[in-house]
Amino acid sequence: MKPTKMRNQMIYRASQATKSKQVSSPLSKDLKNKYSKNSVRVVEGDTVKIVRGEFKGVDGKVAEVSIQKNSIAIEGVKKEKTKGDKFDVYIHSSNVIVTGLNTSDKWRMAKLEGKKPSSKPKETPTKETKVEKPEEKEAKE
Repeated sequence: MKPTKMRNQMIYRASQATKSKQVSSPLSKDLKNKYSKNSVRVVEGDTVKIVRGEFKGVDGKVAEVSIQKNSIAIEGVKKEKTKGDKFDVYIHSSNVIVTGLNTSDKWRMAKLEGKKPSSKPKETPTKETKVEKPEEKEAKE
């Protein structure tokens, strides 16, 4: 079997977790320097710039992420049908650059910054054991 056919089959048969990871886009130069990462998974709320295709140069926020299509819908990027209806245009995730991140997800931001994400805030255990002196015991009685 040809390598391209094998690759296409692997992409088609991939699990949801694998497909979810494939919806990633390169970061802008500023974000690359800040986070020391080349690409990030695109989520709703990220700001992106289209660099290829019909809508090249358009900036906007991600409105929807389609894992099945491996593409994203961007606010303000719509096409019109002949009857006048407008519909979202899905842009492949490799054709955009992430210029702004949605920082509401603390887990995602911790992973980007290279920190170990934790589900609970760490509390330092404090051992406060008070040892009463014999004189204090007598004073209480």
